[in-house]
Amino acid sequence: MQVLSRPPSGAPALVLNADYRPLSYYPLSLWPWQESVKAVFLGRVDVVSTYDQVIHAPSFEMRLPSVVSLRSYVAQDRAPAFTRFNLFLRDAFTCQYCGRAEDLTFDHMIPRSRGGRTCWENIVTACASCNLAKGGRTPREAGMQPQRQPRRPTMFELQDHGRRFPPNHLHESWLDYLYWDIELET
Repeated sequence: MQVLSRPPSGAPALVLNADYRPLSYYPLSLWPWQESVKAVFLGRVDVVSTYDQVIHAPSFEMRLPSVVSLRSYVAQDRAPAFTRFNLFLRDAFTCQYCGRAEDLTFDHMIPRSRGGRTCWENIVTACASCNLAKGGRTPREAGMQPQRQPRRPTMFELQDHGRRFPPNHLHESWLDYLYWDIELET
């Protein structure tokens, strides 16, 4: 990962909740500069840090925000949506049968042909090879037990897992608000 001293392409702003934690880590909560400037003028956010880049209008000029915090706290305790991406994030983007991280799909532990439902508690991340090998059998019948039993994750757990997968680049003004172990490059 690369830490940039210049604004990344498009000069996005890192969006923090009112408690100064990112709204999300994966994907990282970013707004385009236009959205962050609009939110400043509407009084929805406070500017925490800025880029050196300045925008001009007839009656004012303003440095582009690089980090903004919401003025009102947004609760993060809602149940996460069941999506393919969130499933992969829950399982750390690894096959729950063999541990590989390539060619991922998802597997119904109780096959749909046997009444298995598409829900958090019945689906695990599986590579295509393991999914094919398991076929329409249960894990016990196939002799393939998942590393972890599937369950509904909390938003906090997904956020925590997301911190393990930093984006390709971060701006230096964001580092105080993110918790990745990174090597600084410019």
